[in-house]
Amino acid sequence: MTNIEQAKMKEKVTNRNFCGRTRREFLHTLGGGFTSLALTGLLSWDGFLGNQAVAADGMNNYTNPLTPKDPHYTPKAKRVIFLFMYGGPSHMDTFDYKPKMYPLDGKTIKVKTSGRGGEKNEGRIVGPKWSFRQYGQSGQWVSELFPHLATCVDDIAFIKSMTADSPRHGSAMLMMNSGHVLSGRPSIGSWVNYGLGSINQNLPGYVVMLDETGGPISGAKNWTSGYMPAAYQGTIFRSDGVPIWDLTHVDNMDRKQQRHLLNTLRQFNSGHLADRVDNSALSARIANYELAYKMQSTAPEAVDLEQEPEYIKEMYGLNQERTTKFGKKCLLARRLAERGVRFIQVYSGGHHGDNNWDAHGDLVVNHERHCGNTDKPIAGLLKDLKQRGMLDETLIIWGGEFGRQPTAEYAKGTGRDHNALGFTMWMAGGGIKGGVSVGETDELGSAAVENPFHVKHLHATVLHQLGLNPNMLTYFHGGLDQKLVGPAGAAPIHQIIA
Repeated sequence: MTNIEQAKMKEKVTNRNFCGRTRREFLHTLGGGFTSLALTGLLSWDGFLGNQAVAADGMNNYTNPLTPKDPHYTPKAKRVIFLFMYGGPSHMDTFDYKPKMYPLDGKTIKVKTSGRGGEKNEGRIVGPKWSFRQYGQSGQWVSELFPHLATCVDDIAFIKSMTADSPRHGSAMLMMNSGHVLSGRPSIGSWVNYGLGSINQNLPGYVVMLDETGGPISGAKNWTSGYMPAAYQGTIFRSDGVPIWDLTHVDNMDRKQQRHLLNTLRQFNSGHLADRVDNSALSARIANYELAYKMQSTAPEAVDLEQEPEYIKEMYGLNQERTTKFGKKCLLARRLAERGVRFIQVYSGGHHGDNNWDAHGDLVVNHERHCGNTDKPIAGLLKDLKQRGMLDETLIIWGGEFGRQPTAEYAKGTGRDHNALGFTMWMAGGGIKGGVSVGETDELGSAAVENPFHVKHLHATVLHQLGLNPNMLTYFHGGLDQKLVGPAGAAPIHQIIA
């Protein structure tokens, strides 16, 4: 090659750029702005993917997996807000009144328990540390830890005989979120998005808000789409500042230039996708870039809590230091629900130890902290939804991955070990009866003895209220029709359904 030919080739390569950038610079810049978004729960409503010539098989038109779908029957709920108390709240100290435990405090008695420390036949009773009162017309028993939530009991159905398969955080979290103790299964929010699709154009169908101290054990496995397409998994939102990391546009680049970058990347990825039929992650990524672009203008408005009047902020506890953080997440959950987000999960507690509800040491310090942080915001959410006429169509779930034991874990102190044999969760709104309690644990709260309900029955109830038959909602994988409620299926908890 002559010197002239080399010079021309160099000039040709130099001019092959994207808005003044080489291909490498282009990909690096775009990646810095978008690839950390984790917006795999977003697919375009504006025809972005549908307007591609063909789908990944190179033959058929692309079908948006989050296109709205008809339910199996008329739903009673349109959306779900799952208030997840990570770590395992103590049921006998919150909503499961056990008067016979008080005089037994400090005594070692025969009682069978099973937790992370294994099975035991006796232990030192830790009597409830707070008093209980009856509230509402229904006379539901509530601990003094929840004075605000106690005023809402006539809208709540307490399930006091929940059971799960594991007393360990990691597997129990996966069970509560995906119906299985092993990872790799789709989370319940993914199943909802798969079954019903998304009803909003510019926001995810499935949003997760973590505690300010960090995420739960197993992390993203709790909101993954598992073996389903990546489009169905949850998207992390923040209640403060920019709702999603790196959502702001790249410095020194206007919207026109950014639009050109996205169009170019779409062209590259679409060509790559045509030869990779089963690459759902790639197709989701293509859509992520597009919707991230749209969300730069829509998401900040959704999380702008300053638009709310002062009395609403006060209702959620935003005027008090201890309640403002969880209150912001609850208020944001309402705003996202108004804007069509189908499944919203809000975590209280993160990381390890007393940063969550896992009271192995000092039960009093732990639960006064977390109950005090969440009581007013949760009550505010229920009352706000009710006054807006949204509670009837919004299913609220409260609970952790398991409960606690009636006995002390250590020789000294008030800490309780994990208990998956019997614990309390509650539901409200979305076609659920108010002012009722179903199921019962024994007089010490060690195990469910009347109408035990497994986690799969809770999941079946959620799907049922959304108009989905839990035993008919399937996804073919591994040679089987997989279900959230497992191969044997499960019935909803009909006792709490209005």
